[in-house]
Formats: sequence, C-alpha cells, structure tokens
Amino acid sequence: MGNMTDKVSPPLRKVEEKSFRTHDDVDLFYRYWPTESGVAKGAIILFHRGHEHSGRMAHVVDELKLPDYEFFAWDARGHGKSPGDRGYSPSFSCSVRDVQTLIDHISVSYDFSVEDMAIIAQSVGAVLISTWVHDYAPKIRCMVLASPAFKVKLYVPFARTALAIKQKFKGNFFVNSYVKAKFLSHDPERIKSFEADPLITRAISNNILLELYKTADRIVCDAAAITVPTQLLISGSDWVVHHKPQHVFYENLGSSIKERHVLKGFYHDTLGEKDRVIVIDKMRDFIQQRFAEPFNRTSLMEADKSGFTRYESDTLATPLSSFSLRGFAWASVRMSLKFSALLSDGIKLGQKTGFDSGSALDYVYKNNASGLGPIGRFIDNNYLNSIGWRGIRQRKINLEELIRHSMKLLKNENKPIHIMDIAAGHGRYILEAIQHSEIKADSILLRDYSNLNITQGSELIVEKSLSSTAKFVKADAFDVSSFDNLETTPTLGIVSGLFELFPENDLILQSLEGFSQTLESGSYLIYTGQPWHPQLEMIARALTSHRQAQAWVMRRRTQQEMDQLVESKGFSKIEQRIDEFGIFTVCLARKN
Repeated sequence: MGNMTDKVSPPLRKVEEKSFRTHDDVDLFYRYWPTESGVAKGAIILFHRGHEHSGRMAHVVDELKLPDYEFFAWDARGHGKSPGDRGYSPSFSCSVRDVQTLIDHISVSYDFSVEDMAIIAQSVGAVLISTWVHDYAPKIRCMVLASPAFKVKLYVPFARTALAIKQKFKGNFFVNSYVKAKFLSHDPERIKSFEADPLITRAISNNILLELYKTADRIVCDAAAITVPTQLLISGSDWVVHHKPQHVFYENLGSSIKERHVLKGFYHDTLGEKDRVIVIDKMRDFIQQRFAEPFNRTSLMEADKSGFTRYESDTLATPLSSFSLRGFAWASVRMSLKFSALLSDGIKLGQKTGFDSGSALDYVYKNNASGLGPIGRFIDNNYLNSIGWRGIRQRKINLEELIRHSMKLLKNENKPIHIMDIAAGHGRYILEAIQHSEIKADSILLRDYSNLNITQGSELIVEKSLSSTAKFVKADAFDVSSFDNLETTPTLGIVSGLFELFPENDLILQSLEGFSQTLESGSYLIYTGQPWHPQLEMIARALTSHRQAQAWVMRRRTQQEMDQLVESKGFSKIEQRIDEFGIFTVCLARKN
C-alpha cells in the first residue's frame, strides 16, 4: 500500500468549533462536522489517544467517506484546546463522566438518540470508552477500539510501584512521554505533523497514569459485562502498549457481535499509520453493517438464571473443603475477624447484626473509628477504610446529590415533593440530604422491615428536626400490596442498597412493580447498583449477612442488567453517578 496521505485531498467536510459544559462546569472544546446530505443516519464520535487532540483525528472524517453521518471529536480536559493543566484530570473516573456529559450534550443539542451513535476511540481514549460502556451501559450502536492502552509499556522495572510511592510521599506530579513520533507511525507526514504540533501534550499526570492501569485491569477482567457490538484493532508492532490485555479483553467480551483484527507491522497510531486504508475500510464496513440492522440490545432479564455473574455467585456459594489450602486460609480470616471484633466496634457490630445490615451501614456512614484502646481504634480505622466501605460512603454522597437534584426538578416542574424510600435502613442519607437542601420536602415516608432500623431511624428523624414531615413505618419492600393505600402519592421513590443483596430478578421486579403502580408519570426513581466489587470472595467467605447470620454471598448485576430491570417497569434512566473505584452506582430514572 502507498502512503495514504498522498492520496487524500485537503479536508472536504465543513468543520465547526464548539464547546460543551461538563458536570463540574468546565467548558471542553470539540469539533463538529455536519452531514453533507442534510439528514443524518447517525452520529460518529471520535476520541483521540493520550497526548493528542481532536485535530489529530480529523483526517478520519474524510477518509471514512460517510457523508450521511455527523461527526464529533473532543479535546479531553487538559488536552488540545480544552482548558486545564496539560495532561491532567482530577481522576480517570472524572474523565469517564466527561464522556457521558458529551454524549448527553450531543443527544440534546443535535437531536440524536444514543442508539444512533457509534464510537471510534484510540489508545487511552479507547480505555475511556470501554470503561464508560462498562460502567454506564449506554445504548450505543457500536464501538471501534484501536490499540486500547490497557497496559502501557513503561520498560523500567517496578516503574508503577515507584510512581505510586513517589505520589504517596510527594503528591501528584507529571510524567513526560518517552515515545518518539517515529515509533508511532510509518507515515512521514504523520510523524512530521506530530513533531510540529504545538497542541501535543507530552506530559501526563501521574494520578491518571496510575488510575489508567487500575481501571484497565478491572475492565479487561470484567469485559463480559460489555455487550455492545465491538471492533477491536490491534497494532502488530506496537511500541507503546502490550498486546496481551487487548486479546484477553476480546476473549472476555460479552458482545455477540465482535471482530478482532491484528494489523501486521502497524505501530501504535493505528488510525494514523501509513497503510491505514486497511483500517479505514474495516471500520467503514463495520459501522455501516451495524446501522443497516435494526438496533438490538442483548436482554439480561434472566441473567440471574444463567450467565457469568450467576456462575460467579454459585462458585462463591460453594463451600471450600476444610482440608484445602484455600479453605484453611479463609477459616483463618474468619477467626481473625472474631478476634478483631473483641477490639473493633465496627467489626463487632457487623458480627452481631450482619455486615450488610442498616446498623452496620449507618456505622460506616458515620466513619468514626471506635474500639478498645489505640489498637482497637487502629483496627476499626482500617476496617472503615476498606475499599468497599469507601465506596459506600461515596454512594451516600452520590445519593444525596441526586436526591437534591430530583427535588429541584420537581420544584421546577411545580410538583409536590413527596419522598418514599422502601428500605431506608436508618434513613441517614435521605435525612441528611434534605437537611442540607435549600428546597424542603412536603413529606418523607421511610419504610423498612427491621424493627431495630425503624426505632433508630425514628430517633434520627427527631435528631434532624424533621418530625413534622418525616415518619418511619414497617413494610416489606418486595410486597407489591404494601404500596397500596398510601396516604400521599410519592413523586420521588428511592431504593438504595437493597437490590444488591438479593440474587433473584423476580424479587427485584416485584419491588419495581410496586414503584410503577405508585409513582405517577413524570415522577422520579432513584436506584442503586453494584456492577463490580474487588472483594466479592472475601465478603462471601468471611462476612455474614443480616439474614440469619448466613454467608454474605452477592450476585452482582451489571449496569446493563440493572437498567433493563428498571426500564421493564416503565422508567427511563436520565442520570448516573459511580464512585472512582467502579463499585457502586446511583441512578435517577423518570416514569414514562
């Protein structure tokens, strides 16, 4: 093949420069190419690789020769014409949320449904997109991932460990790219333009580099959760990233429609290589085929009966032999927890009421280490700072944010604010959200099955001076009839931390049916999920549940599964939050 840049004329498509406002009020730059035919078949959004910007992806628009599609390409924060320190983002999860904000902007501003969007992403951009698809479960038509940077080649032994240690002691810093342009592409023009481009960002923030590794490991291992049609392009002679994680990702991928193409001799800049006509043709064919077919999403309504999360939970529920090495190891952990419960108040409470009980969660929310002497407080502090409990506290923050956001929406729509939580525990997240809100609720109905939760939750209502609007009642969240004859019709329903405890989808659908019957059209529902957890085996093998001291075995639901259950009862998701670890999600849906 000849040099493709010799065959391509100057840009043919008209391009406009725009900006959109992110979730944290930052204006990010993007380029927009209107359709040439007047009526667009769909939208194709481009995500550049690390160190680069949207201008480096612009050639793809002309080379794809898809005049019936509108194209968009952003400059990630800290890159190109977007603001911020070069190569910096507050966190990798923040940048993933930026992706969601851009998609929302395109959907609203250009009247595209998400089902009519396709994604092309390269390198770090491909990791952002695969993370977004995993964590947010968007209903996009398809995605093309070019040389995703699931594992960057650092070449220096123990480099990641050294970077982590340095950040711990010196704070965040920046790392400059060692890669020269001649190792990115064989295309002389591409090499020359890279070296002369003033918008190239050589530095990358160390926090983003380290989080890139952690997030990529999670997504590669849990790629079965991704069912979006995917085309994976792997550069055969990549100097920048490792191949193996790309192949593992593909093998784990849950998509029924997927393609993998290994491009012999290609360097890392897959979409900017000398012979990229090969890639362009494959991408064009893949995208056109997906849009030629009716949109179809894999149904996960019965994922509790078959599928990888069912297999995972069944494995965790299978007892280990006491004579096996693993069985002995986990028995030792359980004994250690029993000893720690003599010193740590948090572990003691978990042993007494179940680590998933309302009382245990309220203790985690308070986040005040307590125990017998300095050693007990030290143990308790380590317990409270485990990754799962840190995620739980972030879930509380996200819940409170969406509760206040929902109240604002209802006020702007001139609707009364009647809140109902069907399994509130102690109700701390609701009561504190309302306590710190400028907008006040007309009524707050907290429900729970536990007499202990009702007693302590009622005391919390008095403590928060909300007795005039809030009350606690006993009710079963899975009893559809319990939603009948409510004193006030709720306009905001909440279910937090409940569905994650029960593996059966039929139970969840029963509860959602109660919400569907109770909430009027235009009302809101906040629901939580747990699409991933790094300590599933530890929880299953060592911790007990509130249900008669049984082992706490969880079947996690992918975000796509959880969203489909909610949608089946007449709700549409409009907002989502997720912690930086990727463990807990909080979503806001509207009754259709």
